[in-house]
Amino acid sequence: MSWSVILADPVRALMELIEPFKLGVLTGVVLGYLGVLALLGAILPGRTIAGALLADKTRLHYKCNGLPSLLVLIAGLGVGIKAGYISPTVIADHGGQMCTTTFMLCVVMSLWLLVRGYLSKSKSESLKPHVTGNLIEDWWFGVQLNPDFLGLDLKFFWIRVGMMGWLLINLSVAAKQYINQGSLSLSMTLFQTFCGIYVLDYFWHEEYMTSTWDIIAEKFGFMLIFGDVVFIPFTFSIQAWWLLSHSVAITPAAAVVNVLVFLCGFAVFREANKQKHMFKQDPKVLIWGEPAKVIGGRLLVSGFWGIARHCNYLGDILVAFSFSLMCGVSSPVPYFYPSYLFILLLWRERRDEAKCSTKYKEIWKEYCKAVPWRILPYIY
Repeated sequence: MSWSVILADPVRALMELIEPFKLGVLTGVVLGYLGVLALLGAILPGRTIAGALLADKTRLHYKCNGLPSLLVLIAGLGVGIKAGYISPTVIADHGGQMCTTTFMLCVVMSLWLLVRGYLSKSKSESLKPHVTGNLIEDWWFGVQLNPDFLGLDLKFFWIRVGMMGWLLINLSVAAKQYINQGSLSLSMTLFQTFCGIYVLDYFWHEEYMTSTWDIIAEKFGFMLIFGDVVFIPFTFSIQAWWLLSHSVAITPAAAVVNVLVFLCGFAVFREANKQKHMFKQDPKVLIWGEPAKVIGGRLLVSGFWGIARHCNYLGDILVAFSFSLMCGVSSPVPYFYPSYLFILLLWRERRDEAKCSTKYKEIWKEYCKAVPWRILPYIY
């Protein structure tokens, strides 16, 4: 079932979404997808990256083989489509039902991890229960920092699931437009190109994810479980669904501007995150040809991090808006993702600032004087 059908008749759509047989079949599909990714992650080669030093002085190690896993997955699906075993539009045809199925799986998984966390006797920082005493808060944010299952780090794996799922949804929607119209529109081509580059780059630099806040500090509860495999793939693809059911004609000049916005945002986002990751791996690393400058021995003020304290957020916001610009301005619907991301990153920036102020104290005040801009230089 497509999103256009859901919007046209939500009551009938809801009944079909919860139809037991279809949910059973789609649950099998989703679990099969998870199983294949887990198997590929276990058997394919990849660099093993040491994670950040945790509070108990331990480190987790991550096998970064997301790119070969993605390529093998797409190749396998291509063979299945060519042989006629898989429809290239299966996700586009059943998007709403797959979203419902995945959401239900997230609820079950979050409850399982909540109980498992409460019962944990581990003393390690990754697996010990970080209990707040508030049941809802523990369920939402999680109890354990890095829960695993059969040796699989669930938090790191779950992000991989969501990012690959986003690409597969996009490709299925593109296939449906191609079958319906005989070609892809310029708007759809731009969107697919931008998202494809973004996802492939993510997995090319997958090791950078090991030094992000989500991996280092966020516990693994419903917020991340739902966010990674429901919110990311099913809402970040809203533009593709929109372009499937709406004809949007953009001029060559508008397309060029759209490309420039994407390239500028992508360059800032990727380079800023690269600089941060390299600095965490080696504090003596060269940034823009010079030794990294540091305040208090811990806070980087070189490169983009000397321009704004969260310059990577600026790049991410520009990229997000570039995903929507090709949809025109006739509706706010395609702009849900960049609008949401803008609000989220402002909230996260405020939360990060508060935590860093508490953690670094006087060093943070000195850092803020050296780098006064939060996200956008000379404006914010």
